[in-house]
Amino acid sequence: MTSQQQGTPARTDSMTTRLFRALDLDFPRGANQPALGRWVLASVVAIAASVLACAVLAAAGIAAFPDTAGYEHFQFADYFKLTVVGVGLACLAWPAVAWISSRAWKPFLWLAVAVTLVGLAPDAWILAKGQPPAAVGVLVLMHFALALITYPALVFIAPQRAASLSPGR
Repeated sequence: MTSQQQGTPARTDSMTTRLFRALDLDFPRGANQPALGRWVLASVVAIAASVLACAVLAAAGIAAFPDTAGYEHFQFADYFKLTVVGVGLACLAWPAVAWISSRAWKPFLWLAVAVTLVGLAPDAWILAKGQPPAAVGVLVLMHFALALITYPALVFIAPQRAASLSPGR
């Protein structure tokens, strides 16, 4: 009996193949990795700029909504550790995605969007638990700021290298 006659295996293979093509997952296995030095620079830029953006947004939130002064999530130590861990993981994800795609910007963009949206779940949770809506709104802006800083920093400062034409290179 062929896979066509069984029904699902050919259909599953076809759907998987289409998904891999849509996400540009061609598995070059590191042939197009970003240069290490540029990746380190991009990671430092992404983390530093993200922490700075969170500091600016926290200060702006307090200025716009004075009732949020002293809000725990606007304390430097609170957003600093979460930002460094989150952006640090995104920085580690960039070469990992470059390992599985020769056009990693595309699946990395989808990953950034998905992670940003999932990252809003704790904000929704604390809002539902009674946290101040204005403060939670600023936290949402922080999430978007991190994505808008981290993605371009990694993709443009540490782009994938072009695949070499000869195996000896």
